Amino acid sequence: MTMEPFSHLMKEIKEGKFVFTGEVGPLKTTSLNGVLEAARILKGHVAAVNVTDNPTAFAYMNPLVPSYMIQREVGLEVVCQMTARDRNRLALTSDLLAAAALGIRNILVLSGDHVTLGDDPRAKTVYDLDSTQLLQLVRTMVDRGLDLNGNRIVNPPRFHVGVVANPNADPLEPEIMKVERKANLGAEFIQTQAVYDIELAKRFMTEVEHLGIPLLIGITPFKTIAMMEWMTKHMPGIVVPEEIQARLRNAGEKRGEKGLCEENVDFFGQLVRDIRKTTKAQGIHIMTIGFEQIAPKIIAQSTATKVHE
Repeated sequence: MTMEPFSHLMKEIKEGKFVFTGEVGPLKTTSLNGVLEAARILKGHVAAVNVTDNPTAFAYMNPLVPSYMIQREVGLEVVCQMTARDRNRLALTSDLLAAAALGIRNILVLSGDHVTLGDDPRAKTVYDLDSTQLLQLVRTMVDRGLDLNGNRIVNPPRFHVGVVANPNADPLEPEIMKVERKANLGAEFIQTQAVYDIELAKRFMTEVEHLGIPLLIGITPFKTIAMMEWMTKHMPGIVVPEEIQARLRNAGEKRGEKGLCEENVDFFGQLVRDIRKTTKAQGIHIMTIGFEQIAPKIIAQSTATKVHE
């Protein structure tokens, strides 16, 4: 779907800029202090910040209020995530109407991790819609001013809508087919799961380049070795090469928290440089997971004229 961009993120992308986006996650709390502080750290370094929706099936604060407050209090544009796992089409339609009323202009649709990964695996999944159908709901609301059953929406919403993809998928072909289907339904940008291997990033970019959709490669630095080990063991779609794990583990063991941070900056700074040089990706999505202070350092390192050896 071609339209004039009306969000800051899409304007930056349409102008051909290499953009960075960040990510913050509301937790199991009624306080907004954490997400607002994280957003303040990222402001000035990223074009927009994703606000997560019950990531890894943990029950956290709904992203609508944090999204609104970040834009109002911090002045940083958001990408509000919406997962199909927890709500049926009625609730999703309601949330999308509310998002538009709150001034949210970017939506990222996801299926959502299965509840067996979450903090209460007794929960029942909904999946009334899958992520492709959720994309279709957003497009129908925006383009036609209707819900999925053809009911008219007064003052329909205006959203730019993105989707996710996994360059680490093996085999890759089914993942490419999913992305192609979403492209045909009007996805306007792609943010990928975390990538740690430049060759995987290059392969994926080559496979989806013909779709003409702006693609932001995801990266996730590791705040601790325990975090790295948990993610590589439990997070679907995360593949960290053994040599990278060893490099980060060695830095943490020898030089502690500071050493691990510096190694993260060096590794990811170089990875981003390589992505910019060797692919046609239009940006980087940095998922810091409570480690927001490292994002400006990685961005600065990736744009430095010389990488520290």
